[in-house]
Amino acid sequence: MNLSIKQALAHARRSWPWWLGVLLLFMGLALVYFMPAIFEGRELFQQDVAGASGTASDVRALTEATGEVSYWTNSLFGGMPMYQISPSYPSLWVIHKLQTLLTLQWPFTLLPNYSWLLFALLAGGYIFLRALRLGRPASILGAVMWTFSSYFLILIAAGHIWKLMTLCFIPPTLAGILYIYRGQYLKGAALTALFASLQILSNHVQMSYYFGFLILFLLIAFLVEAVRTGQLRRFVLSTLVLLGSGLIAIGINSSNLYHTYEYGAETIRGGSELTPLAGQGAQAKEATASGLDKDYITAWSYGKGETLTLLVPNAYGGATGALAEDADAMGHIPSEYQQILGQLNHYWGDQPFTAGPVYVGAFVLFLFLLGCFVVEGPIKWALLGATIFSIALAWGHNMMWLTDLFIDYVPLYNKFRTVSSILVIAEFTIPVLAVLALVRFVERPRELVEEHRGGFLIAGGLTLGLSLVLALIPGTFLSLISEQEQELFRQAMAQGQMPVSELMAALKEARASIVSADAWRSFFIILLSLGVCGLYYQGRLRAGMLYLLLGTLTLLDLWQVDKRYLHDELFIDKALVEQQAAPVTEADRLIAQDKDKHYRVMNLSVNTFNDATTSAQHRSVGGYHAAKLRRYQDLIERQLSQQNMQAYNMLDTRYFILPPQAGQGGTPVVQRNEEAFGAAWFVDSIAWVKGADAEMAALSTLPLRRVAAVDERFASQLQGYRPTQLIPDSTVGADPAVELLDYQPGVARYRVTTPQPRLLVFSEVYYPHGWHLVLDGAKELELLRADYTLRAAWIPAGTHELVLRFDPQSIHRTELVAEVSSALLVLLLLAALATALLPRRVRPEDSPQE
Repeated sequence: MNLSIKQALAHARRSWPWWLGVLLLFMGLALVYFMPAIFEGRELFQQDVAGASGTASDVRALTEATGEVSYWTNSLFGGMPMYQISPSYPSLWVIHKLQTLLTLQWPFTLLPNYSWLLFALLAGGYIFLRALRLGRPASILGAVMWTFSSYFLILIAAGHIWKLMTLCFIPPTLAGILYIYRGQYLKGAALTALFASLQILSNHVQMSYYFGFLILFLLIAFLVEAVRTGQLRRFVLSTLVLLGSGLIAIGINSSNLYHTYEYGAETIRGGSELTPLAGQGAQAKEATASGLDKDYITAWSYGKGETLTLLVPNAYGGATGALAEDADAMGHIPSEYQQILGQLNHYWGDQPFTAGPVYVGAFVLFLFLLGCFVVEGPIKWALLGATIFSIALAWGHNMMWLTDLFIDYVPLYNKFRTVSSILVIAEFTIPVLAVLALVRFVERPRELVEEHRGGFLIAGGLTLGLSLVLALIPGTFLSLISEQEQELFRQAMAQGQMPVSELMAALKEARASIVSADAWRSFFIILLSLGVCGLYYQGRLRAGMLYLLLGTLTLLDLWQVDKRYLHDELFIDKALVEQQAAPVTEADRLIAQDKDKHYRVMNLSVNTFNDATTSAQHRSVGGYHAAKLRRYQDLIERQLSQQNMQAYNMLDTRYFILPPQAGQGGTPVVQRNEEAFGAAWFVDSIAWVKGADAEMAALSTLPLRRVAAVDERFASQLQGYRPTQLIPDSTVGADPAVELLDYQPGVARYRVTTPQPRLLVFSEVYYPHGWHLVLDGAKELELLRADYTLRAAWIPAGTHELVLRFDPQSIHRTELVAEVSSALLVLLLLAALATALLPRRVRPEDSPQE
C-alpha cells in the first residue's frame, strides 16, 4: 500500500515504545552484569592488558604534552610502528563519532566500563535477526543467545577488547547484506558500509577475515537460490551494490588497512630471510618464506572431543587453573594424594592453556540441531555449512590435512594464529539457526512435531541423551587425563617412585565429578526448556510467555557459566589496577635518575619478550606485541637469547634489571652496562656480506663498535663508493663525534662531525618504509641497513645536523582516500534516512513480524 509521510511518521510513533523498550532492556542487561563493580568505580585487571600496559607510553606522553601524534614508538622492541598498537588517523574522526554515538558513549557516557560492549553485541544481534524478518521477542531472545555465549565474556576478562569490538559490528554488517540481496539496496548499502567501517576500525583483521567465510557461504546460498528462481540478474546487481559498500568501508579505513598490510610484510607474519636453525625442519623453512610457523598457527587447536563444551562447558575442565582450587573435585581425592594431584590442571584439553571454553547454551544447541531439520531456505544451509566449517578448522592440528590445505593455499590464512578462535562463527550461526527453529515451532507446533518427529528425536538424543550419559558415566566418552599428564605418569611408573595407578584413578574420579556435575546441569536446562515448549504445545502458554520463559532460562544458563570467568571479584580498586598494570620498583626509580635522552633497558625480572610493563617507565629492549618486526624477532632468537653482549650494546642497552637475589628483600637488581654504544656511532670499516645468514652470523664475530656488517644489496646506496676499510685520517681534524640533540617518538636530531666521509650507524631499528634522514635541513640522505637490524647512512665530511624523521608519505595519500570515502558514507546514510521518511510501497514480506 502507499504510505504518505504522515502515515510513516504515525507508524514510527507506534513503533518507538518498542524500540525504547528494547533499548532499555539491553542497557539494563549490560549494566546488571557488571554490578556492583560498575557503580563502585572498581576496574578489571586483565592479564593481557597489563602485559601490554606500557606499550607506546612515550607516544601517549607526547600527545598529552604537545597534541602531536606519532606513528612510531620507541617504548618497546627498540622501536616499532604504531600501526597495530593504537592506530589514530585524522580522517577517522567521523566514523569514531558514529561509533561512540551508537554504543552510547557520546554525547554522554550512558554505559560505563565494559557494559557498552555487551550492549553493542545485543543491539547488533537484534538488528541482524530483525533483518531476517523475525519478530521482536524472537530477535531479543536470539540476541541474548549470541551475546552471552561464554567466549565473548572470556574475551573481556582476558583483555581482548579489539577482538570483541570487531565482533560487535559483524551481525549488523550481515544485516545490511541481507537487505541488499532482498532488493532494499539503499538501506542495505548504508548499513553494510557503516558497520563494515566500524568493524574494520576495531582493528582485529582476524575476526573480520573469519567472518568473510560466513559471507561467502551466504553468497553461495543466495546464488543457488537466484539460479533456482531465475533471478540471477538481481543477484549480480546486489553483488555490485555490496562491492560498492565494501569499497566505502575499505576506503574509510584505507590508512589503517594499507599500513597494516605494509607492516605485516615486515613482521613475523611475513616470513624471514634466514635459513632455519638445525632441528627446525622443513615446516619451519616453509614458514620463514611465507608466514607464521605451522606449529605456532595451530598451537591453540580445539580438540575434537573438546567440541563437547558447546553442550557441557566443563567437559574438559573449563579454564586453566590448579585442581586444588575446586573444593568439590578435591573431595573425590583421598587425602594422601590431594597435595600431589591438587597441583595438576583443572583443564585437560588439547590447548596449552585456556581462559575458558566455548559454550553456546545446552538448549540453544538442541534448537540448532532441530533447526537442521525444520528450517528451510538458503539461509539454513549457509548457517549449517559455516558451522561445520568453523568447527573443523578450529580443530587445527587435530585435523591437519584440512588445516594444511588452508595454510598452504588460502590467501592470508597463514598470517593468523590461534585457529580455535574461528569458533566465533559457530557462536553466531548456532544461536541464529536455533532461534529460526524456535520461530518455526511457535508458528505451528503440532504440525512441526508430526512432520519432523525424527528431527526432534535426533536433537534430543544428541543433547539431552548425551548430557545424561556424560552425567552418569563421563569416562565412557571422554579422556580424563591429558596426553602430557599420561606421559608424566608413564615416566613416574618407570621410576617406580609413587603409586601411579592409584593416583591416576583418583585423578580420573575427581575429573569425572567435574564433568558429571556440569552434564547434569545441561541435562536439566534442556529438560526444563522442553517442559516449557510442551506447555506451549498443549496450548497452555501463549507465544509471548513462551519467549519470556525460554529467554529467562537461556539467560540464566549462559549467565551462570559466564560468571565463572568474568565475575565481580575480578574487579578491584582502580589504584590497584594501575599499580599492577604499571608497577614501579626501586630499580625503575634508580634508572629514572639517568636523564640521558637515549638508552634502553633489558628487564630480566619479567617475561622479557612477552611483557610491556617495562615500557611504561623506560625504552625497553623487550615488550609485548603479537606482530613483532621479523628482523627483531630474528635478533631475539639468534643473538639476544644467546646473551651476545655486542647485540645488546648496539641496541644501547645501558641497564639490565635482574631478578631479586637472595638477601635483597625481593627487589629487582639494576646492573649498569658501560659498554653500550650510545645513540649513534661512526664505524671504521664496513664488512660486506652476502645474504641474511651471513649478516646475522657477523653479529657474533665482528667488533660491531668499529665494524658494520652490511649486506651487498645496499652497495648502490653508497653512491658507488664501496671501501673494504675506512681508516681515520688524523691529519684532517678531530676524531668523529656524534651528539644527540633531541629524541622523541618518530623524530631524532643529531650533530655529527667527521673529518672524512664515514658510515654512521644509528641505534635504531631498521624499518624500510617512512623514515627520512635530512642533512643540514636541505639534503635527504639514503638510509640503509647495517648489522641486520639497525639503520645506517653515509655521512659526508664536516660538521652537520641530521634530522631523522618518521613521516610516511603513504599516510597523506591514504588519508585523502579516507576523507572522500567518509563523505560518501555520510551522504549514503542521509539518503537512506531521507528515503525511509518518503512515501513508499511496502510489500508484506518486507515487514518484520511484530
